[in-house]
Amino acid sequence: MRIICQIYRSSRREEMYLYVDKARDLEDVPEGLMKRFGKPQPLMVVVLEKGKKLARAKVTDVMQQITATGYYLQMPPTAAELFKREGSTQND
Repeated sequence: MRIICQIYRSSRREEMYLYVDKARDLEDVPEGLMKRFGKPQPLMVVVLEKGKKLARAKVTDVMQQITATGYYLQMPPTAAELFKREGSTQND
């Protein structure tokens, strides 16, 4: 299974992304979520398929969520994730 995916960046929140099936675009995204997300800023189009690597999510989880609901919302990283990304720990 493959999904041609459009990824949008949030205009309101740093590092918040919305993944949707390019064919349906934003049709399935609830209005309330779109209000919180802000104006969607197109970031890139990618082909999602088993074995593909994504930076902060498992591709199978993203594909399942898009198939089930029409979208996948990637929230900004937590403080712990940011520390890990920077090569630090909270005890430093």
